[in-house]
Amino acid sequence: MDIRNTPIEPDCFYHLYNRGVNGEVLFKTERNYHFFLRKIKENLLSVCDLYAYCLMPNHFHLLVKIKSEDELKSLVKVPHLDKAKEGLHAPKNIFSKQFSKVFNSYSQAYNKENNRHGALIESPFKRKRIDSEEYLRKCVVYIHQNPKGEDFTNDPYSSYRDLLAGNAASLEKGEEVIRWFGDRENFIFCHQKEAEYKF
Repeated sequence: MDIRNTPIEPDCFYHLYNRGVNGEVLFKTERNYHFFLRKIKENLLSVCDLYAYCLMPNHFHLLVKIKSEDELKSLVKVPHLDKAKEGLHAPKNIFSKQFSKVFNSYSQAYNKENNRHGALIESPFKRKRIDSEEYLRKCVVYIHQNPKGEDFTNDPYSSYRDLLAGNAASLEKGEEVIRWFGDRENFIFCHQKEAEYKF
C-alpha cells in the first residue's frame, strides 16, 4: 500500500512527514517556523495529540496520536471545525481536513510574504502508522536526529529540548514520552546512538 494512502484510524500513533514541492524551502525565517507551529496547535491539537516534532528548512516530521473515535465524532458538531460525513470515515475526514487547514493557511501566508504562487507543500501528506512502544521510541529518536551534521540537541525547531525541559506549554505529552524511555537519563542516552528506524 502506498504510504500516502495509509488509513488514518482513531487511537493510533502516526509519524507524519512532508516536504516542499520539488524540495522547495518551506521555512526561510524564524517567523515562518513559529507560524507553522502555531497553525498546528490551532488546527491539529483538536484531533490529535503531539508527542514529538522537527521542522527542517524543506520538510518536517510530527509524531501524533489520533484522538479516540468518540472524541472525533463529537467534533463534527463543533462549529469552527470542518464538517465530516457521519459514518466509518468521519474520523479520517476530520483529521485530513484539519491538516489541510494547516497547509493551506501556512502556504497562503508564505506565498504572500514571498510573492509566489501555487502549491508549496506536497499533497497528500505522508504518514506511517506506529504499532509498538519500541517503534515509538525509535521514531522519537529519528525525528530528533533529523538535523544531520548539526547538534540536534540545540535545534530550536525540534521537541528535544522541550521534552527535557518539561515544557508543557509547547508539548503537553512530554512526560509520557520521557516515560517511554524510562527516565530522562535513558532518553538522553538513546539519543546518543543513531536511530534504528525503518523509514
